[in-house]
Amino acid sequence: MYKQVILVRDDLKLPKGKLAAQCAHASVEAVLKSPKSKVEDWRSEGMMKIVVKVADEKELREFLKIANNNKLITALITDAGRTTVAPGTVTCLGVGPDDENKLDSIFGKLKLL
Repeated sequence: MYKQVILVRDDLKLPKGKLAAQCAHASVEAVLKSPKSKVEDWRSEGMMKIVVKVADEKELREFLKIANNNKLITALITDAGRTTVAPGTVTCLGVGPDDENKLDSIFGKLKLL
């Protein structure tokens, strides 16, 4: 089974609409960077995804490094700053889709948003 993980910075306390948009950016960007065959399999399985929280940008970047070291597809999202946060603010990270067990071994201890 495949799934996608989206990590969101909890310290930003983003409004619900902004949070949803940032998660959508992370999901779409990661999918666009992923191999077509993996995306097709993930899609046929129902496109499972989870959204988890990290404390801050430092923790987000630590997980980015771990994901990259494990050769996972990642999408780090930086906001344009037109609404609630300053331009260039890193908001979230999309990872995968990839093997559910592989992702759980890295991100499984993070709390759901």
